[in-house]
Amino acid sequence: MILNVPGSDPESPSSPICSAKGCRADAVWVLAWNNPKLHTPERRKTWLACEEHREHLSKFLGTRGFLKDVVPLAEWESAERPPED
Repeated sequence: MILNVPGSDPESPSSPICSAKGCRADAVWVLAWNNPKLHTPERRKTWLACEEHREHLSKFLGTRGFLKDVVPLAEWESAERPPED
């Protein structure tokens, strides 16, 4: 799965990391957002958050009216997988 998060390397086999500046902790949450001035309403960009930075990143996006959803990473990943036959 590829998430469009700052500093993520889709080729890296390591666990996804938090999007907070300078944080290298494992991500636990997906913050889905969009900027209505730039993106269509259905478009979702994503940031990842560890437990420590979830609230801070959520407030940052929420204050600007960008935050659409906060979902556990495991749930987000399972929702993106195609159903198995």
